[in-house]
Amino acid sequence: MNLINKKVTHKLFGIGSIVKYNDSSIEIHFASENKKFVFPDVFGKHLKLHDKSVAHSLEKIIEKKEMEHNEEERKKEEEKKLQQKNQELRWGLEKLMKNHKLHSESQMVFWCDTEEQNSSLLEWKVFSGVIKSGNNKGKPTKPIRLHQNSAVLLTAIDSSMPEKDRRILGVYMVNEDFIGKLCEDGYIPAHSKYRLQLTEQESDQMPFWKYYVNERSSQKMTWNTGKYRYFDNLWMAQILLDIAELKSDPKERELAQQFFEHFCKMNLITAEELPKPNGALMRM
Repeated sequence: MNLINKKVTHKLFGIGSIVKYNDSSIEIHFASENKKFVFPDVFGKHLKLHDKSVAHSLEKIIEKKEMEHNEEERKKEEEKKLQQKNQELRWGLEKLMKNHKLHSESQMVFWCDTEEQNSSLLEWKVFSGVIKSGNNKGKPTKPIRLHQNSAVLLTAIDSSMPEKDRRILGVYMVNEDFIGKLCEDGYIPAHSKYRLQLTEQESDQMPFWKYYVNERSSQKMTWNTGKYRYFDNLWMAQILLDIAELKSDPKERELAQQFFEHFCKMNLITAEELPKPNGALMRM
């Protein structure tokens, strides 16, 4: 569409002709002087083209630009609402974190089957399972005790071995902003830094039942049902300390020590006063 030399009428300046224009401005020669206007905004209310066919084409351009402008404004408004919603969520999370009271058993031990032994360490997350009965049957189980101070212990046994031979595969702190009671999908992701995997040789030296005990039956080592158990914060600290002492690689040992210190800080545990492991294996 060419607008050069096209005749126009302006409400204030009268008849003129277009001498120059681009995507954002237009220059018109009137009887006494040239005037510049915003293009194509000036058309419609203030300026009218004499050529009807060109005016029709220009209307299409103006309509398209208005639609693009409206779409841009809509996106800005949606972005503003999203930012406000995210801010409200952050405030809510900060409030929950600030008001959180430590539970003495806010650690999780997870039973990894053959497939999960690889996936849990590769993806660094576990699935808490689904509710078996009631109104919420089939929905993911919420790991309600897990919070920023919580760690997840990954364990497994060979199908031919007794439960007492369950060994530790790895451990991770939960993601920095994870709150179990708000978990809708049942997945428990790992912290960006604090995650440790044991070699097969290291794992053989870390039997789970060295630390864990059912106080109602202190010498009995049975799991029965379910994918996970909550257990004592002190037991997790004992495990982390032993892993740190077990690691021979300097970088892994340093990370394990930092993990242990961070965990103790988050759970208000004094490392110097940490008791020795006294799980079911130690009571036989």
